[in-house]
Amino acid sequence: MKKEISETELLDLAETKGPLGKAAIYTKLSGPGWLQGAITLGGGSLAGALYLGVIAGFSLMWLQPLAMVCGIIMLAAIAFVTLTTGERPFGLINRHLSPALGWAWLIATVMANIVWCMPQFNLARAALQQNLIPALGDSTGSTLIICIVLFAIAFSINVLYQSEGAKGVKLFDRIIKILVGLIVLSFFAVIGTLTFTGSLDWAAILKGFIPAPSLLFNPSADFQGLIAASSNPEWWTTKIVNDQRDIIITAFGTAVGINMTWLLPYSLLKKKWGKRERGLAIFDLSLGLFIPFFLATSCVVIAAASQFHASTKDVLDETGAPIEQFAGDYDKTLTNLLGKTPVEGAIREDKSIDYSLLPESDLQLAGMLLKRDNFQLATTLEPLAGPAISQKIFGFGVLGMAVSTIIILMLMNGLAFQELFGKPDNKTVHLFGCIVSGVAGAMGPFLWSGGSKAALAVPTSVIGGSLIPIAYFTFFLMMNSKKVLGDAKPTGGSAIVWNVLMIFATAISTFGSVWILSNKGIPGTIGIVILATLAILGTIGFFSKSKTAA
Repeated sequence: MKKEISETELLDLAETKGPLGKAAIYTKLSGPGWLQGAITLGGGSLAGALYLGVIAGFSLMWLQPLAMVCGIIMLAAIAFVTLTTGERPFGLINRHLSPALGWAWLIATVMANIVWCMPQFNLARAALQQNLIPALGDSTGSTLIICIVLFAIAFSINVLYQSEGAKGVKLFDRIIKILVGLIVLSFFAVIGTLTFTGSLDWAAILKGFIPAPSLLFNPSADFQGLIAASSNPEWWTTKIVNDQRDIIITAFGTAVGINMTWLLPYSLLKKKWGKRERGLAIFDLSLGLFIPFFLATSCVVIAAASQFHASTKDVLDETGAPIEQFAGDYDKTLTNLLGKTPVEGAIREDKSIDYSLLPESDLQLAGMLLKRDNFQLATTLEPLAGPAISQKIFGFGVLGMAVSTIIILMLMNGLAFQELFGKPDNKTVHLFGCIVSGVAGAMGPFLWSGGSKAALAVPTSVIGGSLIPIAYFTFFLMMNSKKVLGDAKPTGGSAIVWNVLMIFATAISTFGSVWILSNKGIPGTIGIVILATLAILGTIGFFSKSKTAA
């Protein structure tokens, strides 16, 4: 029987290889980066990519990859600190900076793991009932059974992570790699089919990967003619530019979630990686996080842009009126327009809108800007790609996104609960944390709508949004701490490169978070105050404890 080569022996072998040989060995050893890829390829990324295609066509293909690069810069710094010290970062932050930073990070992570699990269960449920197995129906009983099965699958896979020895973790890693790979392949199949049918303009798509900051100030070119012919060109220009700007800034502010900053260091420690694996960790983030994220989200943007950008065929009927499911949002846009551009008789006594009194360009623009979901995208693709590709394979990709995210959210909550209860290696506490997140998530299809959705999402997004820059800032300080890193603290040219990259990523994240929070009223203001307060406490703790060490 052939003896399995150990990780240490593989690392020794990698040092003797050229770039391709080394990359092949690092690929075999990768793991934590794929967990990051699984969590970021969720409902939020799907919804964001869909609307990017709706509002900007192919023009913002560059946005999500560039935003993720900023996130990976800080994740690389987190990996460097963790692998250099070999310590759990929660205790490290509490000792060397401020307990307020550590506990805020922990609490925000737990909140995110519990609340954001809900829309993932809802997304998985919708993919099964609408795309994959419509015969299931959408009854309460059917939804409940689906949620129980999803929870059981995700929990069983998480049990592997806490099993004795390295085999359980390796099997867990393998399952996540397969899930992420299948997600990417399913979206590839959709784009491949659209390419084969001649439905895509690849010259325009490739041009879209060239950054175009002008979209911060100007509407997409495809709207210009309709805007000029509308009743209020200034209003439409402002609305579209604001929507584009929000998407761009939000993408940079939220490329990496607060719980992702928690997952990475603890998954690295679980793998028993150390200083020697610092290069491997950065490669792992590129392979497992950036590449799948780039490929999957790009495919969704391409598909959405090809079907929805500057088009109303899926939202307006043959009379020009909105179909029922879009009527509310459609009328809301036109009502806001009529508030600035009154048209006599356009708003009837019952508050409904007489579309016949409005210019056709206004009606078209209101329809073009409506947000669509994955089910609508699959439906519009069906005439081009056929039901097998559009409904089944695309639906499988969406289901894979939801399931992989549920698994990792439960995993992260288990890791967070171990620190919350001060039992870092306790299997029971870890599984309890998984159950808390999973059970809350299973309630998603019954709670994730209306007032309940807002009551859960708003405070979580505010706290998470205010803490992301703080997490970045915290590890920025630790990367510059002699007390934390000792002789491994970057110096000279290395220190300059690290600091320039980290300052850029932290500044972009901070600007994005403040932008988001400033649009959330009083809760957002509270979030900005939290952000500023923790930044001050962290800075004071850094300098005071550095002096103490000296």
